[in-house]
Amino acid sequence: MANYHISKDKNKNKWRIQKEGGEKVSGYAETQKEAEKRAKELSANSGGGEVRIHGLNGKIRDSDTVFPGNDPKSSKDTKH
Repeated sequence: MANYHISKDKNKNKWRIQKEGGEKVSGYAETQKEAEKRAKELSANSGGGEVRIHGLNGKIRDSDTVFPGNDPKSSKDTKH
């Protein structure tokens, strides 16, 4: 199981995909939507987890559980 974070790399002007706790960047994408899709694929391939999306201010603005990860909230996701 692996969690991934998506944040803006202002030097490259791209969205960075990084595994939680990892030192290396897993990849870059032109758009936040592309980065989110790729991060979900990476997480699913490692057994699921959380994809956390950071806003331009660096704070987590959204989080999504990737199957078969363990969703910390049992409520239905209405955003995705």
